[in-house]
Amino acid sequence: MSQPDLPAHHILQQAAQWFATMLAEDVSQQERDQWEAWLNDHPEHQRAWRYVEQVGQRFQHAQQQAGTTGARQIIDGTRSSRITRRTLVGGGLASVATWLIWSQTTLPATARQLAHALSADYRTATGEQRQLTLSDGGQLWLNTATAVDISYTDTIRHIKLRDGEILIETAKDALARPFVVTTLQGSLRALGTRFSVQQGYGDTQISVYEGAVEINTTSEQRLTLQAGEHTAFSANAIDEPIKAQSSRVAWQQGLIVADNISLQELVDELSRYRHGYLAVDTSVADLKVIGTYPIDKPDHTLAMLENALPIRARRVLPWWVTLEPGH
Repeated sequence: MSQPDLPAHHILQQAAQWFATMLAEDVSQQERDQWEAWLNDHPEHQRAWRYVEQVGQRFQHAQQQAGTTGARQIIDGTRSSRITRRTLVGGGLASVATWLIWSQTTLPATARQLAHALSADYRTATGEQRQLTLSDGGQLWLNTATAVDISYTDTIRHIKLRDGEILIETAKDALARPFVVTTLQGSLRALGTRFSVQQGYGDTQISVYEGAVEINTTSEQRLTLQAGEHTAFSANAIDEPIKAQSSRVAWQQGLIVADNISLQELVDELSRYRHGYLAVDTSVADLKVIGTYPIDKPDHTLAMLENALPIRARRVLPWWVTLEPGH
């Protein structure tokens, strides 16, 4: 699946470390000067800094909704007027001005996701799964951070996937209405089937487990995907089908199944179920992982990985975790 373009891992780590330093109660003027010099040294440093701020803001928003005591302490510390004033003293940097609005506004991308969720017929939060029974008797499961609209008329059964991932088991319809799922990249017509669909950053992922599904992209590229096949498609092209893995929908049972996959692949999947930033150092990213891990306890999963592999989880901030070589 396509991923958003991010600064290099080591630069992100530097930015996170500086973020933690600037939040410290005992931050010195020398450290502030060093941070400013680092920030001005390269455009990628500024981009990494903005990204760390964005992750922190998303974590803040999620934890505000959760209302936990620990989250309130984190938020209170981040919002400290003492910190914002000190950071701005003598700086004059446009990027530093975000400190003034960091706790007041929602990041545009986050705002769009929030708008999708709030206006959708059905939605799930990060780490949540939900099962729905459709009016025709079919079943619909929503994975983490998913938003859908459902529209049944006299002529069509339609599900619009706004964000996230769904698993569908269609039911026989007395009116013989077509069952169609639409995404940003096209439409999917079910042919008596069980299948999963995931809305990616720039593509749609689909796996068919029973029956078949007709794919029609927005540019009218077409393919019929058979049971046991998986593919991804953009608005203009459809990838060559490969074998579908049933482990892709283990989330239906609240699990992540790692069948000899890389640590990087597992981290990419696990990060979908937790707030904040989770990454893996390139030196251990290719380590192979086998096992079954609970979706609802991502930090427990990290502890399991630390016990099973020569790695450690480094927490620069409560919401910024990197898996690194163990010592």
